[in-house]
Amino acid sequence: MPPRNETPTPSDRPRRLTAAAVLTALEGAVVAAFGVVSLVKLVTDKPDGMVQAVTMALTVLALSVLPLAAARGLWLRRRWSRGPSMIVQLIALPAGYQMAQNGGVWTAGGIVIALTGVVVLGCLINPTATEALGIGPRDA
Repeated sequence: MPPRNETPTPSDRPRRLTAAAVLTALEGAVVAAFGVVSLVKLVTDKPDGMVQAVTMALTVLALSVLPLAAARGLWLRRRWSRGPSMIVQLIALPAGYQMAQNGGVWTAGGIVIALTGVVVLGCLINPTATEALGIGPRDA
């Protein structure tokens, strides 16, 4: 493992940890995109409840910070990043299930969200990923 002040190279990072970082970053980017779209709609559509619409858009943007920060931490192999990423995935599972119950295109979106959550959780509990993050058997 490289010293803390050096950025690990891709060859130092296990593939599972890289996959978890990339997927978590994609989740954060999608949430951020929804927040930006909501802000754009504020300008173009003039909603009935402006305060409620602004609050919702800013909340969604704030919610994108957790997965993006966790993804960066995973990419840099920071021990603290595993917990926030796992929390995001545990929230994604019931959200994906609920979306899948709505039918149509929501079903496909819900399945993608839930499967992404399962894949990232699987990557994060893998021993090679936990070792790369500096989490030993007793620390897990």
